[in-house]
Amino acid sequence: MKKTIVLSVLAAAIPFIGAGCAGTNAHYVETGDQHNVVSLGQINIQDYIQAANDMTGKLLASGALDKVPNPPAVLAISRIVNNTGKQIDTDLLTKKIRVAVLDSGKALTTTTMGLGGTAEDPMAKGIQQEHEFKNDTKVTRTPDFTLSGKIIELTARVSDTRQSTYSFQLSLTDAKTGLAVWEGEKEITKQGTQSSVGF
Repeated sequence: MKKTIVLSVLAAAIPFIGAGCAGTNAHYVETGDQHNVVSLGQINIQDYIQAANDMTGKLLASGALDKVPNPPAVLAISRIVNNTGKQIDTDLLTKKIRVAVLDSGKALTTTTMGLGGTAEDPMAKGIQQEHEFKNDTKVTRTPDFTLSGKIIELTARVSDTRQSTYSFQLSLTDAKTGLAVWEGEKEITKQGTQSSVGF
């Protein structure tokens, strides 16, 4: 009798155990592909990839980085303002742009200069300063261009349908004249009743 009750309880529990396991089927997907999660209320990795790829392609095609006396150009990353109301790391955008620009051979990015005198790579800055001190010469090449920008979020809602638009805006400024020599913008809009998987 006891054995029958225990077996009945186990048989009844199996579907629930199976359902619990099915909901935790974690697996790898290609970053930025159609199987990534799409969140209406935040910027996803595929949004950063789309924005970076689009704007980098336009920047390189513009020829703005080619107009320097001593190529390749030197590019410094300035402030990218987050106007989304959410905490985001703007390096998710700028690092992808930096990698593509560096790979193109059209520009080098400096890691020893930053906003407020803060270097991205303090060790490289220290070595550079020590080298300049020992040789009593200034070898630092100042940036030809700076890259600045803004990320803006716009939301709308009608009944159960929600819409989020993220506007990625960049400006390339000639560091000697202070004039913008290239402007880029990429808007990404997502719409739905809830977050989902896929585009």
